Amino acid sequence: MPHDDLVLVTGAGGFIGGNLVASLRAQGYMRIRAVDIKPLHHWYQRFGDVENLSLDLNDKQNCETSAKGARDIYNLAANMGGMGFIEKNKALCMLSVLINTHMLQAALKYGVARCFYSSSACVYNGDKQTSFEAPLLKEADAYPALAEDGYGWEKLFSERMCRHFREDFGLYTRVARFHNVYGPWGTWFGGREKAPAAICRKVIEAKLSKKHDIEIWGTGNQTRSFMYIDDCLVGIQKIMNSEILEPINLGSSEAVSINRLADLVEGIAGIHLERKYDLNAPLGVNGRNSDNTLIKKYLNWEPTIPLQAGLEKTYAWIYDQYLAREKGAAGVVQEFTNTSS
Repeated sequence: MPHDDLVLVTGAGGFIGGNLVASLRAQGYMRIRAVDIKPLHHWYQRFGDVENLSLDLNDKQNCETSAKGARDIYNLAANMGGMGFIEKNKALCMLSVLINTHMLQAALKYGVARCFYSSSACVYNGDKQTSFEAPLLKEADAYPALAEDGYGWEKLFSERMCRHFREDFGLYTRVARFHNVYGPWGTWFGGREKAPAAICRKVIEAKLSKKHDIEIWGTGNQTRSFMYIDDCLVGIQKIMNSEILEPINLGSSEAVSINRLADLVEGIAGIHLERKYDLNAPLGVNGRNSDNTLIKKYLNWEPTIPLQAGLEKTYAWIYDQYLAREKGAAGVVQEFTNTSS
């Protein structure tokens, strides 16, 4: 793609979208339109040489405004968060179907060349995820359908929408199923944070307060794989530029239990904490891991950044953000804004 063509990134005020905008800028893309529902001062990363728009993409007209003139669309916008959020906001998560539907229609209307859609491992059949042994989920395991209630069903439906827009209208669509992306410049408090950020924050709080205990949701035996943001960004563009027509896993195959995740973060912090287990907290499935057979076959590549290395960077960033927040309003503003011209 010529670097002077317009690229649209939705969800750009969030974690993955903001990092994608930063990556595209670093690659030399000169025309980027970044869109998010949040007010601009609440974006995690915001750049002065990017067209930044605060728009609600549930609205069809706003999708058309965003897509007009774009050659490529990276659609990362969604109502989502960690398990604590999606289990309590099923209807809100389902309403994200409006974003993808209206964005696909806008892409057709304005002749957009290529569309990328960010799906999720939450589309996978829950009956295949009852073991704590982190079952490897291959792409075919999404059917027969029994997705995560609310969020997972919306993602599965939107995957099919992308497929049918490609088959019926010839629209170039690519779909990746993200597996637990983490890293700096993302949500780390407030209820929408995911496990790596939540564990980092809890360990930091325990260390600074000298209260040497930590709350773990569930028994801690639940298993997941966690993909560092840099691997995710590489994978997004590789999949966008590929001939892969069907949804494909984009995740690390290095699975760990939540207890092991806490062990790693405690090791980074140089502290040992007493575990307090909340068995009534939202838990999700017992085990999930990414089967990377297909992505290695098609791209000769898979995410490779070790969890330890990614957690060290994530912990350091959250630690700095935590201290900044404790210092007052100036710290909070710095937390959300990384402006560069």
